[in-house]
Amino acid sequence: MLRYSVPLIVSLLVAALYNIVDQIFIANADYLGSNGNAANNVVFPMTVIALAFTLMIGDGVCAFVSMSLGARNSRQAGDSVGSAALLSATTGLVIACVYWMLREELVAFFGGRVNDETFRLALEYFSWIIPGIPFYVFGQAINPVISADGSPNYVMFSTLMGAGINIVLDPVFIFVFHWGMMGAAVATVIGQVFTAMMSLLYISRKMKAVDFSRSNLSFHPSLMKRYLPLGMCSFLSQLALVISVASVNMMIKKYGALDPVFGQPEYSQIPMAVIGIVMKFFQIVISVVVGLSASCTPIVGYNVGAERPDRVRALFTLLLVCEAVIGLVSFVVVELFPAYIAELFGASGESVYYSAFTVKCFRTYLCLIVLACINKAAFIFIQAMGRPYISAGLSVIREVIFGAGLTVVMPIFMGLDGVLWSMPASDALTFIVSVLVIVMIYRELGSA
Repeated sequence: MLRYSVPLIVSLLVAALYNIVDQIFIANADYLGSNGNAANNVVFPMTVIALAFTLMIGDGVCAFVSMSLGARNSRQAGDSVGSAALLSATTGLVIACVYWMLREELVAFFGGRVNDETFRLALEYFSWIIPGIPFYVFGQAINPVISADGSPNYVMFSTLMGAGINIVLDPVFIFVFHWGMMGAAVATVIGQVFTAMMSLLYISRKMKAVDFSRSNLSFHPSLMKRYLPLGMCSFLSQLALVISVASVNMMIKKYGALDPVFGQPEYSQIPMAVIGIVMKFFQIVISVVVGLSASCTPIVGYNVGAERPDRVRALFTLLLVCEAVIGLVSFVVVELFPAYIAELFGASGESVYYSAFTVKCFRTYLCLIVLACINKAAFIFIQAMGRPYISAGLSVIREVIFGAGLTVVMPIFMGLDGVLWSMPASDALTFIVSVLVIVMIYRELGSA
């Protein structure tokens, strides 16, 4: 678990930093500021939609490859990798084309019209991010396969290098060339292209445990029917997250306009910008949670294939304990140091309302982050056991029924504060359901 988790966590953290680093540099550019911050948050759901399809392919084939190797079927593992490579490349191209044709409508739908400047900056950023979508989808889909092949360190290196390119180019393009949102987007795309090329190099020349060659490059529909359902939880959880984020953005826009402070034109972008910052911090925490949980996928898949439920049960216990610790550490940070986090995102150059709302948002929105970590870990582990529909159902309950539902209902009674309290309320209700499923899984593994 440790051997797989460290490089995977680093890789996911670095992947998350693509968007976060953009936002930090954007926020600290005086000609972009909180409007640029808000614009970045508007575009964020579109990257999550692409990630949803990416994870359905990548996580699904990762679990399937591990089960195939556990059953000593290397040929089947190779065919599934070839299928996933073609499918991810095609999916990325299709998503990019759809995004380009509907870019203005999508920016408006996700809250970009909070004011004219935010809409302009969001459209600029999104238009330059779109060309990188095919590379992003391919690279992120193949990375889990490379980890399952026994090379998680390679994934870590290629992702680190891609993010490093982004971090170096961001300040050059934004502060030296004054390219604004375009510069942030171009830096991100260049980093994504590098990571995708590294992934392509690995599967074409360096596969170890998997028997892979050009003859495996086919869509293999029969295999797709088997591995895509294993990634359905990841797909639905990300898609549900989009629904949740869209609901939050819409309610922030609606009830922010009714607020006595944020209803003023000069402060109208602040709630959208701040909620984006909080979500980015949460994304960092969840990257650690998902990385630790996803590192169990090849281990669980192998032991399920080898019929060793005792090892699966022990690993599940270890995972839940580790995720609870991660949640507790995160809770301490958001409750004690929100002002310091805000400073990273340009709070010193904004109004006092910006800083005050950031502190309030962190302490309220993430007050039950411990339960959020445990919930996410349970969802992913259950998927790795070959129970994608149970896992997907839990994700939909969390993000759509509780997440989006409470985000719409609670502000009716609490105004803008209702949007902030919807997150902990959703996590608490989801945890009740998660406990029931966790107990069921323990009993099943104990009797197996």
